[in-house]
Amino acid sequence: MADSSFDVVSKVDKMEADNALHQAHKEIEQRYDFKGTGASIAQSGDKILMKANSEERVKAILDVFQTKLIKRGISLKSLDSGEPYASGKEYRIEAELTDGITQENAKKINKIIRDEGPKGVKSQIQGDELRVQSKSRDDLQETIALLKGKDLDIDLQFINFR
Repeated sequence: MADSSFDVVSKVDKMEADNALHQAHKEIEQRYDFKGTGASIAQSGDKILMKANSEERVKAILDVFQTKLIKRGISLKSLDSGEPYASGKEYRIEAELTDGITQENAKKINKIIRDEGPKGVKSQIQGDELRVQSKSRDDLQETIALLKGKDLDIDLQFINFR
């Protein structure tokens, strides 16, 4: 019998992220406490830029955006936001939605599978994802449960279970 396998990936649904950004933008424009504060949120390329006239306001914008992401089913582990910094008369926060598993995180996951996973399970890094193989489907399901139980810095999805 052929080996069963699955892929471990970390992907962000771009449409849902875009919808969350638009909802946050709409709420910021309509909320009374943001009126006249120069509050805005916009996307340029991969970066999301939040601006306001005070540090508290720009943090509030980030909070609104995070709330919208959660409602859309996007994990906050995928959001990499910086600290507020002053730029002229306004404060800014730059954020980015990370996609894919970095080499460093892939090695951590590989080590967890090797050290704590079932014996017959093999894993290999393939670009920004990880392929996990075993003869037993039960071992693969045990590996998925193991990885879900770990507190990793990234949001993991398990796809192509065959």
